[in-house]
Amino acid sequence: MTGPTDRPQRWNRLLELLAESGRLSVEEAADRLGVSAATVRRDFTALAEQQLATRTHGGVVATTVAYDLPARYRQSAGEAKQRIAEHAASLVDPHAVVGMNGGTTTTAVARALAGRTDLGSAGDERLTLVTNALNIAGEMVLRPHMRTIVLGGVARRESYELHGPLAERALAELRLDELVLGVNAISVAGGAQCRHIDEAGVTTEMVRRSGRVMVVATGEKLERTALARICGIEQVQVLVTDTDANPAAVETIRAAGVRVDVV
Repeated sequence: MTGPTDRPQRWNRLLELLAESGRLSVEEAADRLGVSAATVRRDFTALAEQQLATRTHGGVVATTVAYDLPARYRQSAGEAKQRIAEHAASLVDPHAVVGMNGGTTTTAVARALAGRTDLGSAGDERLTLVTNALNIAGEMVLRPHMRTIVLGGVARRESYELHGPLAERALAELRLDELVLGVNAISVAGGAQCRHIDEAGVTTEMVRRSGRVMVVATGEKLERTALARICGIEQVQVLVTDTDANPAAVETIRAAGVRVDVV
């Protein structure tokens, strides 16, 4: 078996394994990932330094953050979604104020962003993450090279997102350089869309407060529609999608002036 050679991918997989059992030995992790014991030891040390795991003799045990992640966010992001996440994370300015809504794709982006080695290299000029997603905040808050700001509001159990007047009021006092936006559908006619009206309210406010909007969406979402409109296609600057996306849909969105990166 050939294991993931990219460090963020390995860390995500280690956290998934740790969430399943609560503890992990060097030998077990090396076998499951198909990498050397030396690589696993280095990864365990890095996770412990970021307080995402606790080092023990011969392995690690889960911290509360790693162990209590909701089940849907413990699952592997999938190859296409992981490619989207890593590419989107690579486009983020390391000194930016970045907004991020909830969802499995944005969660994968947050994890890939946290794994970037250039973050925190400029002293106090840390990347700032502003999110209404409780699961993303729970994972990112212990990363020493990131500052995490969580919006207030009422929590939705379906997506672990906070919404409502409190969230929107908090956003009114903030400025976002970039927004990484997860959607249920995107098209020229419908713009960026989601399934829930209450979710759309706070996400629309995030768009209004952002200098650049980057939508992250797997290919099938380019051919869907959803209930609530987040913003028009003219408010989206970048779309990151995967190679399964319909080429005609991709070209239609490009023709509307959106940069589309297919990965």
